[in-house]
Amino acid sequence: MDTAILPSTLLLTLLLSVGLFFFIRASAKDRTEKKQLVSDQDEASLLSQLQEYFRMRSYRVAAVDPQENQVIFEGLVKPSLFLTVFLTLLAAAGILSLSLVLSLLFPNFSTVFLGLVLLSPLSGLFYWKKAEKLEKVLLKVETTPSQQHFSSKITVIAHRDELIELQRALQLKSCE
Repeated sequence: MDTAILPSTLLLTLLLSVGLFFFIRASAKDRTEKKQLVSDQDEASLLSQLQEYFRMRSYRVAAVDPQENQVIFEGLVKPSLFLTVFLTLLAAAGILSLSLVLSLLFPNFSTVFLGLVLLSPLSGLFYWKKAEKLEKVLLKVETTPSQQHFSSKITVIAHRDELIELQRALQLKSCE
């Protein structure tokens, strides 16, 4: 094989490996966001709907601040088995690619390089350990008078996916 092809292939494979490393690391990253939502319902019925929604999602009330109209829910988020297997397979493919290029460059160590594929389950283990955590959802409900009727404004601090699901399930409109 041409001597210029192998180093350039190694460089590209190393760049892809760096991207894979950051992808695996980002799989367990905290994605908490703050969002303001609006509902046409009154505050009392909205609060009971929110409480029922979070109860159905396996959250429990951790704290209530009646002066601020604020409720904190807590729930244990379980890691995804699919994502664990997916990340392990991605890591195996990435390490195998890097091992093959290194084996072509250094044929004496090809067995050692191919043995590195056995490290790929560490990526799934990393995700599994980091993804299982106690999530908190902070809710603050305020009544805002409008021209014809009262509406409720909800300030929610939660995981990005939880915000999307809450907005979809309760048909809430975004303020932004």
